[in-house]
Amino acid sequence: MKSLSRDQMVAAVERYFEACNAADRRLFAEVLSEDCRHYFPANAGGPYLGRDAIADLWIGFVRSHGSRWTIDRMVCDGHHVVTEWSHFKPVVAELIRGSEWYLFDDDGKICDIWAHYAAPRDRARSDNVLEAFPYRELGYAMTPPVLPAAALRSREEATLGVPARVDEKGG
Repeated sequence: MKSLSRDQMVAAVERYFEACNAADRRLFAEVLSEDCRHYFPANAGGPYLGRDAIADLWIGFVRSHGSRWTIDRMVCDGHHVVTEWSHFKPVVAELIRGSEWYLFDDDGKICDIWAHYAAPRDRARSDNVLEAFPYRELGYAMTPPVLPAAALRSREEATLGVPARVDEKGG
């Protein structure tokens, strides 16, 4: 990926929120790659694949729910942007808060969005994850970490003497 400045990345995400609030396909085309992917938590819909699918989603929410979005906080590390946002749905008297990660392509357009909701865990599911997100392919941990012996002893003491299982790798 060619190097984008932090200002360019932040501006693209701010413009994306402008596109959502304006329900403007032209603005979506300015900031989203044609093959952009938008991932959501399980049972929240998605993933939405392609700029048009993402634009259709948010334009539909503006039409049916009067949706409006705010960026409440934003962080950019020079490689990614992360926002904390609010999604107001005045027509149905709802509010969703969450966060999103944004990745960028070589043209400076957003190519991936990963949404996380500030919502209760779905206890009916063993894994509360983004639906269809390529965790394994991106190198995310797929099993609990192996803990060193000192951490295992500390955990045992903290859990009222319930013995901790010592993994050979952890000591």
